[in-house]
Amino acid sequence: MSALLGLTAHELQKLLRKKEISSGDLVKEQLHKIKQVEGEINAFITIAEKEALRKAQNVDKKRSRGEELSPLAGIPMALSDNFLTEGIRTTGASKMLENFIPPYSATVVEKLQAAETVLLGKCNLEEMGLGATTENSLFGSTHNPHDLQAVPGGACGGAAAAVAAEEAVFALGTDTGGDLRQPASFCGVIGFKPTYGTVSRYGIISGASSLDQAGPLTRDMTDCALVMNVISGHDPLDSLSVAPNNAKDYTSFLVNDIKGLKIGIPKEYLEGVDPEIIAWLQQAAAKLEELGAHCEEVSLPYRDAVLSTYQIIAAAEGSTNLARFDGVRYGFRAEGEDLDTFYKKTRGQGFGAEVKKNIILGTYVLSAERYETYYLQALKVRTLIKEELEKKLQDYDCLLLPTTSTVAFNFSDERAKALAGETAVLTCPANLAGIPALSLPWGRVKDRPVGMQFLGRAFAEETLFRIGFALEQKTNLTRLSPKGKGVC
Repeated sequence: MSALLGLTAHELQKLLRKKEISSGDLVKEQLHKIKQVEGEINAFITIAEKEALRKAQNVDKKRSRGEELSPLAGIPMALSDNFLTEGIRTTGASKMLENFIPPYSATVVEKLQAAETVLLGKCNLEEMGLGATTENSLFGSTHNPHDLQAVPGGACGGAAAAVAAEEAVFALGTDTGGDLRQPASFCGVIGFKPTYGTVSRYGIISGASSLDQAGPLTRDMTDCALVMNVISGHDPLDSLSVAPNNAKDYTSFLVNDIKGLKIGIPKEYLEGVDPEIIAWLQQAAAKLEELGAHCEEVSLPYRDAVLSTYQIIAAAEGSTNLARFDGVRYGFRAEGEDLDTFYKKTRGQGFGAEVKKNIILGTYVLSAERYETYYLQALKVRTLIKEELEKKLQDYDCLLLPTTSTVAFNFSDERAKALAGETAVLTCPANLAGIPALSLPWGRVKDRPVGMQFLGRAFAEETLFRIGFALEQKTNLTRLSPKGKGVC
């Protein structure tokens, strides 16, 4: 049975349809694996064992009756713990929501439930999604399955680690500035950030509303397409979701042919990237050329402005969103002799250092004295960055970059931690412009995964899926299992 844990959702679905296995047996095997490795990985905050077994049993009954089921029916999956789940604890990895049981579910969760997927549990993340290592969590650090001394990335490090460690077949996370793609790269799985508005944000604990987008973490491109088929589409509860007539079949994009595609490599963004990762980038470009695409270096301005622009906007929107956590209506509350003391104690004790820092910075840049100097200027620069990306993507089908400038670093590496935020310069442009981006595993450096990133035109996910699928079919570099010092 243990051989099942390395299979993808579509591979498992074939076995389920033939009734060679049952969803109940599969879920039991996954729960057993979680119990085996969680002491080392710490990918989960909450494990919904009873709910998962009950759901699997219901799916098996429907299958035995010959009912028509979705391609993901009975497949065990996980959610980053910033997706609201009715009746199941949702914490945001924060003391502020340590015991919060939501009265409703996020739209994407409802869609997954309708597709009969099986939720195994909620995964660890940086508190309120703020950070790059998954160390700033009330529930402790998550460890990288490929090397337990290394960070898994963040903010959705728990979800990426769960997929990499074969604790879940796939997972959902959110991407504000690379929070899904960076841990996907560090943990050697696929991470996909769709075009802004493609997936509903309703019922997701928001970090920065104009930057956030939910997306899948999977083991291969077919699973990525199957998950996108379920979670994407219009939602009347999200005013910025795509139009109702924008439905797509992502599996139709899985075409093993990239002949004629033009791919640009922004040379300015390669500054500061480790030489070993540059070598893997060159190998990826060579493989793309071999498959019929054309790759060339291009110039993309405003690289030095990306990080500061992102940080100002993310902090401003984050501080506004976090204002709702005041201890009055729900969540943690501290006692105080007056209203002012009550607020100070609640937010002072309920939030960790990283969240407090974000609130202070966001409040500062939004203050009357600093609004025009910082926030308004950041919005203007964001427009410039977006326009330049759109211009470049008129000439090229997509852009190729490393997902991160270095592989996963050790928890003890203070120098690397200091640079962790700066590596976001590679992932933030996609969020600032609202365009789709795909992180694909591409080899290793010292047994730690490397990720390659493809940025496409808005609502042109088809190109990224074609490229990812073609590379997956023609190489053995995109499926990485933990080895060495990691979890076997």
